[in-house]
Amino acid sequence: MENGGGSSESPTEPKKGKSKTPRKPKESVLKQKSPAEFFAENKNIAGFDNPGKCLYTTVRELVENSLDSAESISEIPLVEITIEEIGKSKFNSMIGLIDRERVDAALYDDYETTKAREKRLAKEARTQEIQAKNAGSGKKSKEQPAAKGMKGRGEASFYRVTCKDNGKGMPHDDIPNMFGRVLSGTKYGLKQTRGKFGLGAKMALIWSKMSTGLPIEISSSMKGQNYISFCRLDIDIHRNLPHVHLHEKRSNNDTWHGAEIQVVIEGNWTTYRSKILHYMRQMAVITPYAQFLFKFVADTSDKNVTVKFARRTDVMPPVPLETKHHPSSVDLLLIKRLIAETSKQNLLQFLQHEFVNIRKPLAERLIGEMGPDFTPKMAVKTLTDQQIVRIHQLFRQAKFDDPTGDCLSPAGEYNLRLGIIKELHPDMVATYSGSAQVFEGHPFMVEAGVSLGGKDVKHGLNIFRFANRIPLLFEQGADVVTRTALKRINWGNYKMNQMQDKIGVFVSIVSTKIPFKGTGKEYIGDDIAEIATAVKYAIQQCCIQLKFKIMKKMQAREQQERKRNLTKYIPDATGAVWDVLREIADAQAKKKKRYEKDSEMLEKVSAGLITKGTLTEKLSEYVEKVDYEMGLEYATQSGVSEEPREDVCIQSLEGENRFIDFRSPLFIFRLIT
Repeated sequence: MENGGGSSESPTEPKKGKSKTPRKPKESVLKQKSPAEFFAENKNIAGFDNPGKCLYTTVRELVENSLDSAESISEIPLVEITIEEIGKSKFNSMIGLIDRERVDAALYDDYETTKAREKRLAKEARTQEIQAKNAGSGKKSKEQPAAKGMKGRGEASFYRVTCKDNGKGMPHDDIPNMFGRVLSGTKYGLKQTRGKFGLGAKMALIWSKMSTGLPIEISSSMKGQNYISFCRLDIDIHRNLPHVHLHEKRSNNDTWHGAEIQVVIEGNWTTYRSKILHYMRQMAVITPYAQFLFKFVADTSDKNVTVKFARRTDVMPPVPLETKHHPSSVDLLLIKRLIAETSKQNLLQFLQHEFVNIRKPLAERLIGEMGPDFTPKMAVKTLTDQQIVRIHQLFRQAKFDDPTGDCLSPAGEYNLRLGIIKELHPDMVATYSGSAQVFEGHPFMVEAGVSLGGKDVKHGLNIFRFANRIPLLFEQGADVVTRTALKRINWGNYKMNQMQDKIGVFVSIVSTKIPFKGTGKEYIGDDIAEIATAVKYAIQQCCIQLKFKIMKKMQAREQQERKRNLTKYIPDATGAVWDVLREIADAQAKKKKRYEKDSEMLEKVSAGLITKGTLTEKLSEYVEKVDYEMGLEYATQSGVSEEPREDVCIQSLEGENRFIDFRSPLFIFRLIT
């Protein structure tokens, strides 16, 4: 029956409620994420791994933006950075919450049971008893580890970070997009820059929104403006758009120009205090023309920190120039983008003006090599995908001149040396600045410095790494500079002990493209032979300079030792000679048969004209003379040439003409007359 109205069931039909037919999966929905949402979910890419690292990265990004802003208008940077600790009550009032007592204490992560409290108090009492006993007996008590704090995970620390500079400032209407739209900025293009992602302060704003919910505040004024642009905003993460709370113009009575950025974030000053201060110190090394004022304001004034890094020079590096792409460094996507953005009409003009080191004759030769489908006058916009692939293949196979380093802006050997001296106060320092080199079509330069001794410098190798004039503090072990200094430099050949001496190694690499490894941009890989070779050579050149200085210092120390050894015998020699002269003077009264010259000398001894002090003075002059000649002989053997001195001929007491050894006691008799 087609319509079964009966109650009987087919034997093959499964019972209701026991169906084993698999459920159909829900249809997948295509979703999109904005760049802001992507970086919010993957904040470790931008260096926001944990609260402590977030605080460090926020300071770093704001400081580097300030330096870029000041250097872009050739203004000597003056940067003030302040970290203010915000207590729980103050933070709650900022976000509009009212402090309230806990109703269920056992609900919280920092809850301590009665048994645990008794155990902790007993342990603290025993520790105090042991310390008191050791103090009474004069023994030094072993420091006990600090007790674990009772702060729960929910009670995070919050900080207001403020960075003020005297830079270029920002146009009033561009401020919202410059801070509230991820992957938008002025640093894109082929140019040596401190940043590349277009993140910086934007990532600090995202972290602020995630951890505190408070907006960022920006004050900015450009040169010549009679007003200050003030903007308070946060970011719409899902749409990657700025959410402006307040945007207005205020009076600028002080004619100030620059920017001041203030953001409240969750952080951890305790664990990253040393990293932040090391970063500021290293930044002062590589930018000695800038002045930094760093302040940490704690809840309790006894924990405040204020450090001023004064500038040492007015000489600033040139502003880096934007350059064009080298043919050997481009890929298919880049060629397509250049074709889409170019204002040139035909292929010949496109090759000449969009790439470096391609002049008209070379461009015509390249077009001739591409095949019959290509002509110099063909419209560049009409190139097909296959034709673009042919251009790319030819670029990879053809030979081009290397790009010059004119677009680069290294710190300069002068500034690097001043920075090292200013911050480390070493006993001696050597610097070297290499010429421009190329890897994968990108120009780069390596500058290096090596110092010995210094203030607050640990024994052994102290490695300071810089990329495009910014310090690199993390992931040091895999970096090309670290591996070169530890494994490829034989420090003993340069009279240095890498385990005992205080050696500072400073290497700065600048390029239009720094080959960072990892998403954090914290180290440069060791797999690029051109960079590894240039780093090794630069360090070796510094070591050669230091070896010469160390040898001179060793020679001076040996000279002092020789002089000390000779001088300590003067009293004994003076006493012995004086006793001989007194005996001869006494004998002269009995025997008159003496040479006339000797009689004159002995009469002076008897009359007191020649004294023991006279002998001491003459012997000291003799020591100086011998020391000079020994030093001259040592220097001559070491390769230092000097005109030989005349031989000294002295007449003996017996009247015979012969040479007298300067070391002979007989020389003293003629020396004092």
